[in-house]
Amino acid sequence: MINQDVTRRAALLRKQIAEYDYWYYVKDMPRIPDAEYDKLFRELQALEAQHPELLASDSPTQRVGGKPLDMFQPVRHAVPMLSIRTETDISDQGAIAFDARVRRELGLNENDPPIEYVCELKFDGLALNLRYEQGRLVQAATRGDGETGEDVTQNVRTIHQIPLSLEGMCPGVLEVRGEVYMARPDFERYNERQRQQGLPTLVNPRNGAAGSIRQLDPALAARRPLKFFAYGLGEKVEGWDWRETHKGVLDQLEAWGFPVSHECRVVHGAQGLVEFHRRIEAMRDSLPFDIDGVVYKVNSIALQEKLGFVSREPRWAVAHKFPAEEQVTRLNGIEIQVGRTGKLTPVAKLEPVFVGGTTVSNATLHNEGEIRRKGIHIGDMVIVRRAGDVIPEVVGVVPTMKVEPTIPPSNTINLELTAPSPTLSAFMMPTSCPVCGSHVVREEGEADARCTGGLFCAAQRKQAILHFAGRRAMDIEGLGDKLVDQLVDENIIHSLSDLYDEKVLNSQTLAALDRMAEKSAQNIVDALEKSKSTALNRFLFALGIRHVGESTAKDLARHFGKLEAIMQANVEQLLAVPDVGPVVAQSIVDFFGEAHNREVVQQLRILGVHWAEHEGSSVRELPLSGKTFVLTGTLANLSRDEAKSRLEALGAKVAGSVSKKTDCVVAGVEAGSKLDKARELNVPVWDEQQLFDQLKEYEKP
Repeated sequence: MINQDVTRRAALLRKQIAEYDYWYYVKDMPRIPDAEYDKLFRELQALEAQHPELLASDSPTQRVGGKPLDMFQPVRHAVPMLSIRTETDISDQGAIAFDARVRRELGLNENDPPIEYVCELKFDGLALNLRYEQGRLVQAATRGDGETGEDVTQNVRTIHQIPLSLEGMCPGVLEVRGEVYMARPDFERYNERQRQQGLPTLVNPRNGAAGSIRQLDPALAARRPLKFFAYGLGEKVEGWDWRETHKGVLDQLEAWGFPVSHECRVVHGAQGLVEFHRRIEAMRDSLPFDIDGVVYKVNSIALQEKLGFVSREPRWAVAHKFPAEEQVTRLNGIEIQVGRTGKLTPVAKLEPVFVGGTTVSNATLHNEGEIRRKGIHIGDMVIVRRAGDVIPEVVGVVPTMKVEPTIPPSNTINLELTAPSPTLSAFMMPTSCPVCGSHVVREEGEADARCTGGLFCAAQRKQAILHFAGRRAMDIEGLGDKLVDQLVDENIIHSLSDLYDEKVLNSQTLAALDRMAEKSAQNIVDALEKSKSTALNRFLFALGIRHVGESTAKDLARHFGKLEAIMQANVEQLLAVPDVGPVVAQSIVDFFGEAHNREVVQQLRILGVHWAEHEGSSVRELPLSGKTFVLTGTLANLSRDEAKSRLEALGAKVAGSVSKKTDCVVAGVEAGSKLDKARELNVPVWDEQQLFDQLKEYEKP
């Protein structure tokens, strides 16, 4: 049995070191000399080594990194990590337009007072979700696809700015969201040390942060100088006195020990947004870390809930970018890239140039019309911009640096007979596909040229397979770029259905490929088998129908219920689906009008790809159509997401707050203020058993 004095000493040391870490890493105000800190740290390490039972997950000694991982485990977010809409107008009008949209959605007129907003920096790092239970960090996950991320807990423990345990009163479960980043001075110091040791350097701070968190060896992550800013919450836990404003949430996070950016302001109306955007843009280069814009959020939580979401983006928030960074370089050539839908995109081959934190040697030229409009020729000095700070693009030619066609020296007297030999070369879109040789067409009214080869075209085939196998589509783990390249280049896969045909693709065929062992081959076969059981909306999205994204695929699946109904639908029937317009409807009709597309679908079903089907909301009235539900408290047998999903499948709307328009509140364990509000308004309340019984009744075939 451990001596109580030893236990108390270890607890005191943990508390002292955690406090000194907070002042050093979060407040940037060291409280004791490094030598004294090291002495305390070594003493704690010695005590834990002598008494392993004293070791706790939130001990400061656990920040040094654990054993290397084989792989990251998937983590499904309790509340999706949704993206924020980006305002494309980077001028003052972008802020003004956002304020106008919010006021319009809230039904305000010009005589109503201005809306209160919180303005924050848009950090250029890696988004994280931190989950605390009983005040201890138990899990850290990346954003991933928004629904499912990767468990990076071991690596995140190495970041000193992230508390391993929380002080004071806090909810039993708390999810904190924020951004991991690498400060510019830390980035430069790290790279200088790497250069001195002859080791690889990091490309830019953002890649340094993301790459560090996704290291399989936590010890390597621990050596990277990472920092963190908290900016919001994930799962809203009942039983906590929620702040009425977003700024109040940020203040509470800071009180719990999380670093929160102090370049955050509460402003009123469009003018306040404009002034904040201008101020931060002016000081952007002087900040110690990279940002690519600012974020505006409606401050009132009640107004946020009233505004809600559209296409999985909050109506109450927007990212307002800054003008992208630009550089000048030479255009050495133009190559053609063939995309999944056959679109031919001219790609600029550039003299490498450092733009927006990364070296750029390729940039999009969009289409032939854009090249002609901008007067771009091979050999020109061009302006390169990272559009949206993500995709590099050629903005135009530098007029004063444009190289003029030259005439070589000639000894002939009759100079008119000497043909000019220009250093510049005009671009011409090819009439045949550079990959498969098929005819290239440009549809009437469209700027883009397309290859007519379809799956015959290897480039389209590769992109179609990669899209089909994607996480948000059929989710075939392990079927990545290099493997697909081999499968197509060696003429093993000619159609999507070949993926599931054991005569075409099996473990023996896969094992014979480069860099593929028997175990890896079997893993691919297992992943293919697992993917056969899917959902109709995922299958629709996986087919790669032009203009049909994830959201539209879900709407189609919900509306029609069966694939055959979608395949047979005409334009008028498709227009009855929410958010499906004439262009999308015609694209769906055209896709299923092609015999080879219908054949691929039929073959996939014959080979075992399947999903659950129903009659569709267009055929039958859903039992909970027009009803509004609110979920509160913890449900013992259903996750909040599952309960919401099943209610929505029956036609209900699931809201975040209780009002007179609420038809029913489902109250689980530790239901809080929403339950009180329901009783005050005489709104019917179900417990979990009642919800389960009603779902069972309504879901009967």
